[in-house]
Amino acid sequence: MQKSLKNSLYLGLAALSLGAVTVVSTTAQATTYTKVTSDVTLKTAAESRNVEATGTNALYSKPGTVKGAKLVASKTTMKKMANSKKSADYFRAYRVAKTTRGTVYYKMVSMDGKYRGYVYGGRSVKAFAGGIKKAATTKSATMPSNTTMYFKTPGKSNVSWTAPNNTQYKASKVVKDTTTYANDALVVTDAARKTREGSLYYYVTDAAHPEVNGWVYAKGLTTTKPTTDFNDKTDVKVNLKTTDGVVVKTAVLSNLAANGGSTVSTATGTAVGTAATTKADNAWGKTVLAGTGYSYARSDSGNLAALAAAKTGDTITLTVTKNTVSDTPITFYATTNSSDLSQAATELKAYKEGSTTAANDTVVFPAVSATFSGTKNASFTAGDLVAYLTTSKLNVLDTPNYNKAGSSDKYYTEYTLVSALPGTYGVTTKAFYVASEKTGNSPVSAPVVSGTTGYYTNK
Repeated sequence: MQKSLKNSLYLGLAALSLGAVTVVSTTAQATTYTKVTSDVTLKTAAESRNVEATGTNALYSKPGTVKGAKLVASKTTMKKMANSKKSADYFRAYRVAKTTRGTVYYKMVSMDGKYRGYVYGGRSVKAFAGGIKKAATTKSATMPSNTTMYFKTPGKSNVSWTAPNNTQYKASKVVKDTTTYANDALVVTDAARKTREGSLYYYVTDAAHPEVNGWVYAKGLTTTKPTTDFNDKTDVKVNLKTTDGVVVKTAVLSNLAANGGSTVSTATGTAVGTAATTKADNAWGKTVLAGTGYSYARSDSGNLAALAAAKTGDTITLTVTKNTVSDTPITFYATTNSSDLSQAATELKAYKEGSTTAANDTVVFPAVSATFSGTKNASFTAGDLVAYLTTSKLNVLDTPNYNKAGSSDKYYTEYTLVSALPGTYGVTTKAFYVASEKTGNSPVSAPVVSGTTGYYTNK
């Protein structure tokens, strides 16, 4: 009996021991998380990284199987975004992470910036898969038969954009108010439709004010040339002149109320100085003088006097002053084509000897004799910038030599200028280059400290 009892005790202890091992093993498995083996920035052209949700996977603050990952957007939300008719629900992918399980996660942000996180992207970094797929946020459209147009209702709506709103990440307004460009002829050079909404946009150029160039909603344009009738019962003409008497710009203060009243004047010769002074403030002057390189100050005693004495039907003179010369910084981009949209380009890096590792995007910016400069706020054309870059021998830029794994050859990348943006002096502008990788000795070694390198903003 004792022998039987001993056997029973041994078996019970063995079972208990096995049970304890089993419990410990289960606990260890439950606390084993996937780890990230790499997480790098995507370097392909930005527009090639526009994606849309497929609705099969949720969005997390970290790769979904990594410890500490928090839900950003549920699978249900992602499915709604996948079926959305709004461009704001597209995403821009900008990082890719690999895990110990061999899975790939893409970090992305919605076009409106509302959602940002990681989504499962399959098992290969060569193509978007899993919870996202590549998206064409716009598609080509038919050009209008008449390519000369005007702003239909000048003001703060239907202004020009760097890209149709939400079709590229951080698409922004080129100008915020088109009032001063009401009479400018706009030439349509491209046409596109937003894929989801179907709305039509035209890319327009303004020869008189190139700072306006951009994408405009087609219904905000018209082929009808605006009338410029002057009503001598309600309006006052303004000549903005230099102290030498040179007319820089003309404008109209319209629909002015009689002094002491709130209703618009109905007779020629009505004193409207109070309304004229209110309307012709510094913001009005800045808009009227945009691109000229001149400034207006309402507080000038002569200007205040002229405004105060204004009567409907009059032509008054307001004095303007020429701005000082201002440097115009340039940001250099690599692009796959001649597009002038920075959304489709990647900013180049400035190579600095001793602190930068040479790579295919680390460009040597040589010293030049002068920066790109002109009268502050005066307009310059894309041709002006291209001419400066060419004269300064910045139309071709090179990286230092760098090595590639598995090869004993020397490599360097040459960047050739293809396009530039128009703008105004004193405001950072952009230049675009295409890359060509070459073997052999790079034409550059390190920047020569002679002249100035203050022309670029690249880091």
